[in-house]
Amino acid sequence: MQYYSKQISDLIGELTTLPGVGSKSAQRLAFYILNMPRDRANSLAKSIIDARENVKFCKECFTLTDRDVCPICQSAKRNKRQIMVVEDTRDLVAYEKVGKYEGVYHVLNGTMNPMQGIGPNDIRIKELFERLQKEEVEEVIIATNSTTEGEATAMYITKLIKPSGIKVTRIASGVPVGGDLECIDEVTLLRALEGRQEL
Repeated sequence: MQYYSKQISDLIGELTTLPGVGSKSAQRLAFYILNMPRDRANSLAKSIIDARENVKFCKECFTLTDRDVCPICQSAKRNKRQIMVVEDTRDLVAYEKVGKYEGVYHVLNGTMNPMQGIGPNDIRIKELFERLQKEEVEEVIIATNSTTEGEATAMYITKLIKPSGIKVTRIASGVPVGGDLECIDEVTLLRALEGRQEL
């Protein structure tokens, strides 16, 4: 038996497809949206559509941005000789919040995971090596998460970079195993960055 009209059911159904949103949360969100003033609901819908249509990957570091080249890559104040490799844009933002890292980033947009059929060609590893050949890089900091997939990706990248003579470091273990960078406090992230070791 259908308890809600089709439009309400459709809205709840779409909301349940979001990560971490179960059926009860989706119902709560749906009714919150339905009770919003019309202009706020329109603004929410417009911001979703605008973001989906205009956000793309930075041509240099592959973070999400609404420009061809993101503000970090464009900045003359950033140290382009130091590249931090992270899994996704949320990890980049986590380190930017620390406010101590002055280099640039390379966003892999994932990790290698053979169990799910994700190999080196499915993430931005090739683009990282293209950057290393074009730019004068002194250090690559690998800041993938301390998960099995993150560690495997870090080892793979290290093995490929080491023969080039570029210094390769890994963030220190202040980041707990199995922890996601976006959920870790700034002090722990800073300690991990400062305590990095050469691989």
